[in-house]
Amino acid sequence: MSEATTWKLTGWHVAGLFIGGFGVIITVNFFMAYRAVSTFPGLEVSSSYADSQTFDIRREAQQALGWEAAAEVVDGDTIVLSLTDGEGRPVYPAEFEALLTRPTTRTDDQLLELTRGPNGALVAPADLAPGRWRLRLTGTARDGTAYRHNLTFLVRSAT
Repeated sequence: MSEATTWKLTGWHVAGLFIGGFGVIITVNFFMAYRAVSTFPGLEVSSSYADSQTFDIRREAQQALGWEAAAEVVDGDTIVLSLTDGEGRPVYPAEFEALLTRPTTRTDDQLLELTRGPNGALVAPADLAPGRWRLRLTGTARDGTAYRHNLTFLVRSAT
């Protein structure tokens, strides 16, 4: 009769499992930290305290304008922006800029070239991959009131 060999758990096996398990955890943590830091787009404002000191005044002035903004993606590569006053009429600001961004990275940022389309809507071509996007609107009303508004939307894949 032959003798069956049995495997025995030793201290070296436990040490190897312990080191291997924590090695995987530490590697994943370093990878996730690197990705978080390397894709973070940065600060919204240089000094949040200074920006907060006039926030209520700027918000009230902007709300007094009564502007409503809405964005729609058409044909997967065109953004139609509706900017209207309280009565639904198109708004024609003195200055206006629309920056299309991803919430987590700056690599896909696009400054849109807006043109007036049908019914006074603003139309711009855009390179839109599936995912979450933010349209950052900044401008100045004809009376000098500053306007800032962010619209967030989701682009789904064509399939």
